[in-house]
Amino acid sequence: MAADILCLNAGSSSLKFALFALGPDDRLDLVLKGEVAGIGTTPSFLATDAAGRELGRRTWPQGAALGHEAFLSEILDWLESHRGTGRLAAAGHRVVHGGTAFRAPILVDARVLAELERLVPLAPLHQPHNLAAIRALAALRPALPQVACFDTAFHHSLAPLAARFALPREWEAAGVRRYGFHGLSYEYIASVLPQVAPEIAGGRVVVAHLGNGASLCALRAGRSIDTTMGFTALDGLPMGTRCGALDPGVVLYLLQQGGLDAAAVADLLYHRCGLLGVSGISSDMRTLLASPDPRAAEAIALFVFRIVRELGALAASLGGLDGLVFTAGIGERAAPIRARVCEGAAWLGIALDPVANQAGGPRITRPQSRVSAWVIPTDEDRMIARHTRDVVGAAQAAGH
Repeated sequence: MAADILCLNAGSSSLKFALFALGPDDRLDLVLKGEVAGIGTTPSFLATDAAGRELGRRTWPQGAALGHEAFLSEILDWLESHRGTGRLAAAGHRVVHGGTAFRAPILVDARVLAELERLVPLAPLHQPHNLAAIRALAALRPALPQVACFDTAFHHSLAPLAARFALPREWEAAGVRRYGFHGLSYEYIASVLPQVAPEIAGGRVVVAHLGNGASLCALRAGRSIDTTMGFTALDGLPMGTRCGALDPGVVLYLLQQGGLDAAAVADLLYHRCGLLGVSGISSDMRTLLASPDPRAAEAIALFVFRIVRELGALAASLGGLDGLVFTAGIGERAAPIRARVCEGAAWLGIALDPVANQAGGPRITRPQSRVSAWVIPTDEDRMIARHTRDVVGAAQAAGH
């Protein structure tokens, strides 16, 4: 397979994309990336090259009545004008939920799309937008191969006990179990650990994916055995606007005594909790770190406390700890958060090197630290591109 691979990540109000060129020996080179943001409000388009230099920019009037298909068409037209026609060989999509059936990336056809549609109730705020982008691209480029890459797939190696809830078995049979998310990020980190940190790659590692969405994953020899997110992306750590782990009795209370219906509870837990809810200021860690407001300090302290607590739990699942990896927006760029987590986890054998941490790593612990800590940038787009290359290449080799 030659030419370009398009990676797409569709959300409710954004459409992110990245373009990779397939080079010699199946090497993938990032050509450009971009995003249409503000869909439904004030849409804007921005694309940059691999070095971050601006390649294109456009805005639309506030309230422009355009959907994902129209903006995807704009992206395709812009790509063709920038790269030339006929170069696009395949597209890969981030799809949040693969359920129990989809354990690996897969070439999308009508049957696969119908199966993924049945999983919408498991990820109602993410899955519909992921699938809408697949349908839109199929309408615009019907001959273009499309590959679905799942955020849940990497966690199919979870230990059976880590995947279970203490619910009657009929509910587990119906799909109510712990799936885990951020799998494309964790899979990428596991793939580069042998090069970046070979001394821990085959051991017991916790990866902290800390961004607007946040979770931890316990890796043993590069395989997921436990994680903080469960049935939905609400579970585990407090996030930008999501609550994290919550006593289910709180949901009952909100329904029975708080006067909220299911839609209002969903809006509360997904959009008005987490850092935003506790601080009352912002969901953005940069804003909170810069704020003198004590509520911002409390939101940060809660975020760190829960990370340290869950880190201890995952170390127990692993039977010990050899390494800790920080990744994603907060994990890669917020040195104060990394410092506070490492200091809180000093009992595990983490001895922070403040100078290395401030410099961004990659290793941020002292040479004598029994457990090493690292900063490794994630690259979910590259992971999607790799899967798309391999799946489409295998299908072509098989004559499909």
